[in-house]
Amino acid sequence: MTYRRYGIYDTPPAGALADFGANWLGWELTNGKPRSHPLIADLPAPIADITARPRKYGLHGTIKPPFFLAPDTDEQGLRAALAELCETLTPVRLDGLVLSQIGRFLALKVEGDQTPLADLASTVVQSLDHFRAPPSEAELARRRKSSLSPRQDALLTQWGYPYVMDEFRFHITLTGPMSQDHCAQTRAALTPHIAPLLPAPFDVDSLTLVGEDASGMFHEIHRYALSG
Repeated sequence: MTYRRYGIYDTPPAGALADFGANWLGWELTNGKPRSHPLIADLPAPIADITARPRKYGLHGTIKPPFFLAPDTDEQGLRAALAELCETLTPVRLDGLVLSQIGRFLALKVEGDQTPLADLASTVVQSLDHFRAPPSEAELARRRKSSLSPRQDALLTQWGYPYVMDEFRFHITLTGPMSQDHCAQTRAALTPHIAPLLPAPFDVDSLTLVGEDASGMFHEIHRYALSG
C-alpha cells in the first residue's frame, strides 16, 4: 500500500484495551479495518458521531506527529532508521493511564510524571526530522488558527508541529470536541467500561510506524521493540 503521510505512535499491545479502543473508535490500526462500536448506555450522542474526528487515527498516543516524507527520502529508509533508533531506546515505565477531559474532548492521560516519555518523544522527533518535509503555508496557517503561544509557534516553525518538546503532553484521544455537558455525560458512561482496562503501571516498550492511506485512514506498518 502507498501512504500519503507517516507518523510514529505508541499503540496498546494486543489485549483488552486495544480491542475495546478499536471498537470504540470504529477502526483497527493493526489490520486497517473498520470495527463495530460497542453498546454503551447513556451516551449523549451515537458513538459514531462522538468518535468521528479521532477515528481515522486509530487508538494511539502520538510520539512523532504525522508528516509528509521529504523529497530525498522514502518509506524504506524511514523504516530502517526507526528500527535502528529503537535499538538504542530504553523502555519507559509510567504510573498508569487515566480517563480525563482535555479542553472539549476526552482522552487517556498519563498519571504521575510523564518526563521519561516526553524525553523519549523528543529524541524520536529530533532523530528522524530529516525525513519530514516542511509544512506548507496552508498547513502553517491552519495550525496558527488555534491561537498558539509564541513558544508553540516557534516549535511549529522548527519541527512542523506546535506540541512537541517541552509542549509535549501525551494523550490517547477518544472523542472529538463536545460541549461541557456532553463531555461529562460521555465520561460518566464510558468510565465503567474502560477504567478496568487501563494499565497500571503503563509501559511504553515499543513504537509503531503508521501510514495514512489515500482516504485518510491510518494503518500500522510495523511495531518496533525498544531494546536499548
